[in-house]
Order: sequence, then structure tokens, then C-alpha cells
Amino acid sequence: MKRRKFFEKSALGTLGAGLLPLTAFSMDVECDVDVNSGSHRGQSSDPEQWYQLGTGKRARPDRKVEKAYDVVVIGGGAAGICAAVAAARNGAKVVIVQDRPVFGGNSSSEIRVHLNGVNQLKNGLPERETGIIEEILLHNRFYNPQDSYPVWDHVLYDFVSREPNIDIKLNTSALRAIMKGGRIAAAHCWQLTTETEYTFNAQIFIDCSGDGLLAATAGAKYRTGREASAEFGEKYAPKEADGWQMGSTVLLGSKDMGKPMPFVPPLFTIPYEAHKAHRERALTPFELGFWWVELGSEDDIVGEYEDSKHKLLGYAYGVWDYLKNSGKFPETENYALDWVSSLPGKRESRRFIGDYILSEPDMLGYRHFDDAVAFGGWSLDEHNPGGMLNLEEPPSYFHEDFEEPYQIPFRSLYSANVPNLLFAGRNISQTHIALSSSRIMATCALEGQAVGTAAALCSKFGVMPRELGAKYMHELQEQLLRDDAFIPYRVASRPGDLAKDAAVIFASSTSSGSAESLTDGISRDYAGKAHHWQSETLPAHIQVEWVEEVALSTVEIKCDTNVKKNIMLRRDSLEDKIYTTQVPKEMLKSCHLEGRINGSWVKVAEIQDNKVRRLRLSFPTAKVTAIRVALLETYGKPQVKLFEIRCYA
Repeated sequence: MKRRKFFEKSALGTLGAGLLPLTAFSMDVECDVDVNSGSHRGQSSDPEQWYQLGTGKRARPDRKVEKAYDVVVIGGGAAGICAAVAAARNGAKVVIVQDRPVFGGNSSSEIRVHLNGVNQLKNGLPERETGIIEEILLHNRFYNPQDSYPVWDHVLYDFVSREPNIDIKLNTSALRAIMKGGRIAAAHCWQLTTETEYTFNAQIFIDCSGDGLLAATAGAKYRTGREASAEFGEKYAPKEADGWQMGSTVLLGSKDMGKPMPFVPPLFTIPYEAHKAHRERALTPFELGFWWVELGSEDDIVGEYEDSKHKLLGYAYGVWDYLKNSGKFPETENYALDWVSSLPGKRESRRFIGDYILSEPDMLGYRHFDDAVAFGGWSLDEHNPGGMLNLEEPPSYFHEDFEEPYQIPFRSLYSANVPNLLFAGRNISQTHIALSSSRIMATCALEGQAVGTAAALCSKFGVMPRELGAKYMHELQEQLLRDDAFIPYRVASRPGDLAKDAAVIFASSTSSGSAESLTDGISRDYAGKAHHWQSETLPAHIQVEWVEEVALSTVEIKCDTNVKKNIMLRRDSLEDKIYTTQVPKEMLKSCHLEGRINGSWVKVAEIQDNKVRRLRLSFPTAKVTAIRVALLETYGKPQVKLFEIRCYA
């Protein structure tokens, strides 16, 4: 029945008609009440408990659903999103399970942490992540220029929901793993909003949830706390191992109301002891709050979370009360709290054990791993474990910056003892000190793309992650590089790419680099070497020639998005030499592709309003002796720069 007709039909008799079925229900169903306990005995087993007025049917409201997938991804933060999308794009049927109503994890509107990555090396410049996480950040630049965090939530939802191979389950918690023969057979989940129990069966499971409850209930080995310095030769680790873990933070934001705004602190406020505070606990600028309102733990940081949240809210309001009412900050007079997080952002809990434990010497020594699949480069940023209970110490120990990104091995991204379990994010196989750098969300996202791609390849080749690493590492790395991930110093061999077999590649003009660089296997300028071609003006074109006729159906191009500048969403919408709120002006906006067929140039594909770094031009298979890519417009720069061109049958 249509909504309008329903209200027209029921408007006059709403009260009477609404009471009668309830009376009938109460007379028709036995309800045995224990007057002492107030409980209703027998209700849970009564098959006629639910009388549905619209259909007249009786049923018990048990909602249980069992479904099968190739890959189950637990967690909807940056790592989980990239894992799910990577697996789906590589042919796997995926479900992503997120226990919150929104995607984004710590970057969501619920918490609002900046989605940092390799933001700044010792040279002062970023080495920005590409691949799926860059697609997401570009998507946000196009559809959320106002830098709204609630809109960011829906940018992420749009990004995931448009993938046809992904089912989304929000407000859904993975409660436990169902095991069979030492492997995870299924994830038992509960969706709060629909009161539905889900059982998700799959071949491969990826835990990107941070705390890793699914992995823990599967029996996956893990550790918490800080290693002793001698165990891995870590100079920044404590002399003796202990249980301390970096804490969670409550963020707040304030707004200038244009008039005096008195502040009366709530009863749960904990006074801020400013006289004890280390000088690095800066109170200005205050508009965006303070990342150091934090509480760690030396015991069960997961079990203590709700108690810590209560204290953190008290501490956060205590800092604001000090700013407003101490008399030392008259500039706060017209400011009022605009937003306070009710969900503290976590940094550390379980770290699962893989075939390799990544450590501080690996990072500082820039160790080369044959199975490298991701990279990091945020400083070794170990937060004060006591947080607000240790005000005398700095809020974080920024131990050391990196000169260049370090590699992350695949062996740190799967379980040593649960064969079909992968993980990405802060719960990977690493030490506490290593976590102080790799926990950053864009780094976690790269791990997510790696394990999502690996999961799809596991399904394709019929193997478990360890065997994939032993037998198919080349295939995994090559797929990641094709999909625009970057692995430091890993040169793509590009199997199946016909461009590398071309007789000649040339351009209409060149201002820097060379056209031949587009097939050299490195898709960014790196380590002081150029791997690009740049035109003198626009329009321009690149031409690829073969001696013999070839059959093509896809041409892929990687354009310039200036990885030396960050495009993340920030609460302060910062615009400077390192950060921008704009779509990269260097990015290619429009182009078309021609093929030389039977001696004549024929347009076979075009792209308008491009929004990604890796452009994919697909067309019905054509036999050509050459292709010509006409590069028409960027988002503002008068030249165009490319880093790679690939051609596939």
C-alpha cells in the first residue's frame, strides 16, 4: 500500500483500530509471568510469539542468515576498505563487515583523525601513497571540497558500494571464528540494527579490525605490550619487556560564536593539572583540540575501553575548562565546543604473529624484503604510554624520522598458525616500536590493498597465504604494481604488457624526462631519478609503434598527481607547500585513444573528466600497428606528465 493511501485509510480510526489488535494479541498468546523476577517464561521457545498484523502470520522473530563468499573482510577502516576493494576488483566475491554505522575507522566523522601516511621525510617532502587509498582521497577532493567529515563518511560509502563484487554489512560485529580442521570456516556475526545473526563462510578471512577479535577467537597467536630492547635489537624499546600499550584519544573542536560564551563543566570533568604538564603539551591553537588527551594501558586495553572512555571525556572537558575558565586564555572568550568525540580513537592492542615480525632495525636499516608488498615512512612516533596519567613527560617520543620509505613484507601480513587468515592495519606482525610508525592509516591502507589482492590470488590459485608467498610472490607484486601500488625499488616486469615490446615510443614534444621512461617499470620519480615524460605544452600526444600487427583491447596510463604533496582531509583544511585541499592541477583530465587500423587512424576510446591517477581505456579488441594517446587537458597545469603506459590484449 502506498504511503499516502495508508494514512488516508487509517487517519479517522487510528486510536480504536490500533488498540484492538493489541487486545487480541494479549488474549491469544499465553504469557507466563514470574511476578518475583519480572521475567516472561517460555517466550524464547514459543513458535507463535510474533503476531504480524499486516499478514496475520505467526512466527518467531529469529533472523539467521548464512552466506558464502570467497573473502570475508572484518573492519571498515582504511585497511579494510582497501582490502575489500582490492579483492573484489581482482575477481573475488567479498563481504566487508564493519561494527560501526560508517566506514573510515579513526578517520570517520565519529573520531576525525587525519588520514596520515608518509607525510614528511627528512627532506621535508612526502612520498604519498598511490593505489586504492589515493583513489579514495581523490574521490573526496572531487565530492567533498568543503572538507566535511560527515560527508567523508558517505564518500567512503559511495566508494565501496559501487564495487559490484562487495556486499556491505555495517553495524555488524564479528563475534567469533567458527573453526574446522584448524582453519576458519566461518565468521559468526551480529548486526545490531536488524537483530540478525550472520554466518559468513569463506576460503580466506582478512582481519582489519584493529583489535582483531575474529583472529583472536580463531586461536591466532598474538602479543601485546612492549618488547625488551634485546629481543630485536631495538634502541628505542625499554630495557625490560612490559605491558604498556599506546592509548586512545578523544578529540574535540570549538567554534567562534561572535559573542562571549561562558562554559560550565559537566560533573564528569577531571580538572587539568597544567602546572604538571610538559611544555610540548601545547594548548594553542585550540580550535581543533589536542591529540594528546590520551590514556594507555599496561594490562587489558580492550577490556578497559569503556572505563578509559569515561575518563578521557573527563580529561578532554578538563582541558577545555582550563582554557575557558583559568583566565590565562582570553582569546577563548567567544569560543564554544562544537564537537566532542564519543568514540576514542585507538592506537594499539593486539599484534598478531606472522612468519616474520617487523621491527625497528628493519625500518631504520631500510631492509630489502624479497616479499615486500607495501611501504611506510611516518616517524617512529611512540606515544607516551601513560598519556594523561603521565603529564610530566612529552605526549609522544618522536624518536626518529626516515630518509626514505621502508618496506613491509608479506610474511608480516598473515597468521603463523591459522592458515587462511590475513591481516592489515595496526594488528599486523610487528613490534611495539615498529607499530609506532606503521600504525598510520595510509600505511595500513597499503597493507590492506596487498592482502586483498593476495586473498583474490589465493582463491585463483587454490592456495593458502603462506603458499602464495612461497610460490606466487612475483604474481602478487606484479598485480599490485599494475594496480598502481608502489613498492620501493621494486621494478615491474609487466607480464603480458605489449608496450614494452614496442619498436619505438615517441612524443609530440618533451620538456623533461623521456618517452622511453614510460616502460621502465617504475611509475614515479624516485630516489633522485626521473621516471617520467612531460610535454612542453597541451595538447600533446604519445605514440607507440610495433613492427608487426598486435591485438589490443586495453591501454593503461599512469598520470601525474604530485605525490610530493598531501591531499588528505584535514580538520583545518590546510593549504601550504606540503598539503592541498584542491584536486591536483597536474592530473590529466581528458584524453582520447586512436589505433592505426589498416593504415588509418581510428578513435577507439576516450575519457572525459578523469578522476584517477591510473586511467584505463578499454575497447573491443582491435588489430593495430600503432596507438596514439591524445592528451588534451589537465586540471590546471599547462603541461602533462605521464609515468607509465601499458597495452594489453
